[in-house]
Amino acid sequence: MQKVTGIKSVDFKIKALGHGVVNWNGPTTLTGDGGKTVDNHTLPKLRGYTNLTGKIKDETGYKYKKEATDIDFKKTPLYISQNCIRHHLFRDQAFDIHYANEKKIDDLTKVIASITGLVRGYVVPSSQCKRTSPLLMEDFVDQLGNGNFEQFGQAGARDNSSFFSKTTFGDTQYESYGSISIEQLQFISLDKKFDRAAMVISGNQGEEVATAVQAFIQSLNPDLNPTATFHANYVRNGTIFEEGEAGILLNNDAIQAVVAYTLDQIKELSIRQAKSYMYVDEILVDYNHSHQMMRIKQDEGDISPQPESDYAVYFSAK
Repeated sequence: MQKVTGIKSVDFKIKALGHGVVNWNGPTTLTGDGGKTVDNHTLPKLRGYTNLTGKIKDETGYKYKKEATDIDFKKTPLYISQNCIRHHLFRDQAFDIHYANEKKIDDLTKVIASITGLVRGYVVPSSQCKRTSPLLMEDFVDQLGNGNFEQFGQAGARDNSSFFSKTTFGDTQYESYGSISIEQLQFISLDKKFDRAAMVISGNQGEEVATAVQAFIQSLNPDLNPTATFHANYVRNGTIFEEGEAGILLNNDAIQAVVAYTLDQIKELSIRQAKSYMYVDEILVDYNHSHQMMRIKQDEGDISPQPESDYAVYFSAK
């Protein structure tokens, strides 16, 4: 069996800077003054945090809640969830999929020939047409731990219900990792056989979709020569029975154009929420041709900051 060679993934390490909390977790039940349980404290997302002390009050099983100040920001650091990151990364097309009608070929063709179709991924609930995202993004985890407790009150109100509190943050510095899977990026299934069709086609529609995808990728980088080729039977290399599916395969230039555009989008990512913000400051890239997934986490000295070979090819037309 022929071994798959070439760049298998494009991995990256991100450093981001900011101030304040951009991703809140909402009101959390805690212990307030006099040992009373209160629901008027708002917490940001904290990795591994629980509001329970671990102590049980009595045979009823009631568990004591922590106080608002009982937080170690080194053990339970602030983070921005990968869902929040992905929403802002693809914010321009965040709601477009709601308006896609799978019965209209033009609708889903436009979706496939876009960053949503190529990178973000989507599911059309009514038909289960879907595209798995080749982009993995980890949570952005704060490294500074500049958290503090703040008490607030509503102006003009004097009863206890008017007081509330928040765990807020000063300057933040986040670290995160991500990866673009070349196998998932390079092939777009247009076949229900393996339950991963991006859309269902008939007649010559496959060629039309491929032409639209190629034109879109060409617009990302006019200096490259991307091709998106439709075939009725693309087979995953190494299979026994060579049973494949109809779909579109991207060539090396097409993959490079999409990868470069995605990395640029990540480099330019910024989030502004209310009085807080975050922006990407640095990104270190590894064009990973090894069998070690996310080797950038283990030893940055082993990475390839520039492509040293073509991208791996996982599918062949049979």
